[in-house]
Amino acid sequence: MSVDYLRAEYERVDNKIRELTTLVGEDPSMADLAVEEIKQLELLKRSLSEQMTSVENKNTGAPVGAESAGGLIMELRAGAGGSESSLFARELAEMYQRYCESHGWSFILVDDSQSDLGGYKEASFEIHGNGAYEALRWETGVHRVQRIPATEKQGRIHTSTASVVIMPLREETNFELNPTDLEITFSRAGGKGGQNVNKVETAVRVLHKPSGLVVRSTNQRSQASNKNKAIQILTAKLEERHDQANSSAVASERRSQIGTGDRSEKIRTYNFTQDRVTDHRLKESWHNLEKIFAGELGQIIEALQTAANKVE
Repeated sequence: MSVDYLRAEYERVDNKIRELTTLVGEDPSMADLAVEEIKQLELLKRSLSEQMTSVENKNTGAPVGAESAGGLIMELRAGAGGSESSLFARELAEMYQRYCESHGWSFILVDDSQSDLGGYKEASFEIHGNGAYEALRWETGVHRVQRIPATEKQGRIHTSTASVVIMPLREETNFELNPTDLEITFSRAGGKGGQNVNKVETAVRVLHKPSGLVVRSTNQRSQASNKNKAIQILTAKLEERHDQANSSAVASERRSQIGTGDRSEKIRTYNFTQDRVTDHRLKESWHNLEKIFAGELGQIIEALQTAANKVE
């Protein structure tokens, strides 16, 4: 990304914060929602400032880590286990959100599809912050939970899964979309976000006809913003596919990380009855799930980074 682009984004976010601050004073009924959005935008504003510094340093020859300022898209999808798996997917999302917030990174919902119990059938988030991609890149794969669900009346332990996908939003890309390959449709976003998103067709669905990939963006307040966000995510997905096709090493790594959501394809197990999480790639376990789901993932993240550095 160029400094000019980042500066324009910074100004856009700053203006949005000003608008929401005014809204809080004019419409108290919207205060809680606006304050929460302001908090996320402040994190994004800080991240954009760091990225501008990073690019400026790169242009002047100062050393900058390749992924230090990059953003990423995190996608979560419920797997085996019915409604329990969707609840687990939401808990994973909240765990990652707390981890990101503890590092000052923005964690912004792009789109979600919820179950009747409030879990995530699918959800995607945009994350920005120095070191975010390097920290979270190894979270891609199938996560498994073993516990007694709140709805279980006979005390039986259930096993459910949810898959996580991490995709970098690269600062520079040579990948170009052909507009004729896109089918773009609009709808009402619904849910939270104020009267505008509920009455106006702000939600955007983009279909890439050659690949069949579909991306939705519903959380921005305007149709244009949702369209731009959906196309940005679609570009990241297609670029990742392109990289896989042209690099057997990348493809091999990718296959080792992600599965279909089946119980047999797992990278990590969260066992509540034994208060233990086990990463099956490292063959290492940690205890105190309450703290881990509160966002204290540091030990696990560091162990994965150390192992990855040894391989690379």
